[in-house]
Amino acid sequence: MPTIHVELFEGRTPEQKKALVKALTEAAVNTLGSKPEGVDVILVEVKKSDWATGGVLWSERD
Repeated sequence: MPTIHVELFEGRTPEQKKALVKALTEAAVNTLGSKPEGVDVILVEVKKSDWATGGVLWSERD
């Protein structure tokens, strides 16, 4: 049973998240031979003010 953890900036619509988890599940089924009911996807939404790359917060890049 694969568990896929995804961290992403907050603000995606429910439709976008639904499409993402569907695509990730299908990829796991097709690539790993898993059954869809055995694939877990965990989405963790992060504020841009809590994520930095190269020492710069993403909230300061906008």
